[in-house]
Amino acid sequence: MSRMPVVSGRETVRALEKIGYVMDHQTGSHIILRHRDSPHRRLTVPDHRELAKGTLRSLIRQAGISVEGFRALL
Repeated sequence: MSRMPVVSGRETVRALEKIGYVMDHQTGSHIILRHRDSPHRRLTVPDHRELAKGTLRSLIRQAGISVEGFRALL
């Protein structure tokens, strides 16, 4: 298992946009993303300076990519 990168919420959103997610709206400090092909696929990314490792791992898992794949998107 590789180490998780240290990224912000905004950096995570930019990386996920490369695989088809688009920003739907923002509620408070949470950015809601929806997938272009399937609007039922939704991710909620906290807009924090640094995402917790568990939160980031969960977002990567929900997006259906590996940690190495996520690193390549950064």
